Amino acid sequence: MKKPLPGYRRIGDLPQLIPVFPLDGALLLPGGELPLQIFEPRYLNMVDDVMAGERVIGMIQSRPGGDRARPALAKVGCLGRVTSYAETQDGRYLVTLTGVCRFHAGDELGLKTPYRQLRANYAAYESDLARDEAVEAPEAARARFARALKSYLNHRELDIDWETARTAPLEALVNSLSMGLPFEPREKQALLEADGLVRRFETLTALLEIDASESDDEPHSVQ
Repeated sequence: MKKPLPGYRRIGDLPQLIPVFPLDGALLLPGGELPLQIFEPRYLNMVDDVMAGERVIGMIQSRPGGDRARPALAKVGCLGRVTSYAETQDGRYLVTLTGVCRFHAGDELGLKTPYRQLRANYAAYESDLARDEAVEAPEAARARFARALKSYLNHRELDIDWETARTAPLEALVNSLSMGLPFEPREKQALLEADGLVRRFETLTALLEIDASESDDEPHSVQ
């Protein structure tokens, strides 16, 4: 059964002009939670403004082009709402963004704010506004995924709570691993742009398997 995200039922409820935070390697997915530590002055200014307004920020990666100070932006990002906010004694902001809906990056506006703003088009992603908590993967696909994940974690010398991974709903599992594992920016973008939860699960499985395959090709030392 589809469960709407609080506060947003239609794409018409979403702001068309949004501030964006370009951050390569940081992935926000609809329904996911992304903690951020803000310290750069222009983004402190951005948080001040969004907290006084609609409390939303567009997370987006860069793509080739532009310059170092103003890189070209990826074609797709994800709108997040500030759902947790704290200020440290040394002036940093600790915020958590909850993913709301992906967007196509439209025209960037030449406003005088120190941070960047653009027009967001959500038309292709209206389904993001409702999470289908009943969606699950076939048992064989989940077993294949578990094998690939184990190989990936062994290769990277990482660990997770396997009991939680076995029992977690598919959306929570896919979101947490897609956002948390150290994939390359282009791989993060592929996960973001995947068409729906099942396709994202398949993409995640493929990325894990590719990493495991590459690790098998590496030379091993002989004792």
